[in-house]
Amino acid sequence: MPQFVSRVSTPIPFACTSHRTLLLLLSASALLLAGCGKSDSATGPANMPPPEVSFVTLEARALPVEMEYTGQTAGSRETEVRARVAGILQNRLYEEGSVVKAGAPLFQIDPATFQNQLASAEAAVAVATAKFNQAHRDHVRLSPLVADKAISQKEFDDSTSALESAEASLKQAQAQANEARLNLGYTKVVSPISGTTGTAAKSEGNLITASDSLLTTIVQTNPIYVNFSVSEADMLQMTKQVSNGQLKVPGSRASNGSLGFTVNVKLADGSKFPRKGKLNFASEKVNPQTGSFDVRAEIPNPDGTLRPGQFVRVLLDGASRTNSLSVPQRAVIDSPFGKMVFVIDKDDKLEPRPVELDGWSNGQWIVTKGVKSGDRVLVEGFIKAHDPGMVVKPVPYVPVAPGANGSVAGGSAPPAPPTSAAPAASSPAAATSAASK
Repeated sequence: MPQFVSRVSTPIPFACTSHRTLLLLLSASALLLAGCGKSDSATGPANMPPPEVSFVTLEARALPVEMEYTGQTAGSRETEVRARVAGILQNRLYEEGSVVKAGAPLFQIDPATFQNQLASAEAAVAVATAKFNQAHRDHVRLSPLVADKAISQKEFDDSTSALESAEASLKQAQAQANEARLNLGYTKVVSPISGTTGTAAKSEGNLITASDSLLTTIVQTNPIYVNFSVSEADMLQMTKQVSNGQLKVPGSRASNGSLGFTVNVKLADGSKFPRKGKLNFASEKVNPQTGSFDVRAEIPNPDGTLRPGQFVRVLLDGASRTNSLSVPQRAVIDSPFGKMVFVIDKDDKLEPRPVELDGWSNGQWIVTKGVKSGDRVLVEGFIKAHDPGMVVKPVPYVPVAPGANGSVAGGSAPPAPPTSAAPAASSPAAATSAASK
């Protein structure tokens, strides 16, 4: 029986730490591949014309930067509804989870005891009023007599003191009646704000006490807040980039520390929330528990799509990098030692270049080191052309519009942009995409 022997070529590392070493490794790889193919016909690849590849010519320009963070939604107002008086809970007057207006009745506490207290206080007011009226009449009657010296000055002074005492007793009784009236009104617990109600913490028949008075919670979700944070390291990096002119941020710093960024929210399924918001708070100090700056955005949410507690991605638009270079995603090659691209020189030969990336802009990588303006960078054709020094036939790269399903015709869809980010200028409200190393 014939035996079949399979030959497996060992993969050669494609990138290295230095340009010279990279050229040597790639050349060695090409020699190994050529050696393994000696059994092919004489009319092999060596006799074929240069392969056609596509390229882009780099041009320095201002590039928009989208800054992305992980955030969590929270109600713009979150209130605990508590009973102000003790008693037996009679009724729940709302449907749990419903939206209520400020002042809407929520619970009814048994009012009988407080009705009796109010009646007693009103009776005390009546007694105090009668005593005041009597003292007032006596004082009015004695006033002309003291002028004619028909009575002693002491008798008149006693009547004045009695009137003042009666007036004070009346005010005290009225205050107690007002307190009893307030307590009776507190037996009907109303909503302090407009918002969405939570579950009831107490059911009918429970005793409400001063130490156990929580009845429910109400959250206002329009607008809704999104809380996120910017690390101290990112803040330092961004401050440096702004100071040397590499980055421009929108607007001027507001009194609350924020800048004029436009805020978008990306949901857990990858879709974007249709409404845009703005920053409305940026902390001036580092949170010692997280080592970062706390920042908050405000998003319109009239239909209640966003709920408190959701984890979302916060996208800040409006910043731009000045005099920057960018390459398409597919032009960058991953290697064990970093990122690299192929540059086509003036003789149409391939030259590998290690590059450093710093962020993502409109589906392209921002390149900070390794290439310069005017370089021709290989975009498509790596399968046909991947050897250093190989002669190619370059043609301009024409991007293909995404299909209906979001994929790019003629190739796989590009991966998502980097998710880590750095802060923007002189304020924790600003941030930028973190450098991909």
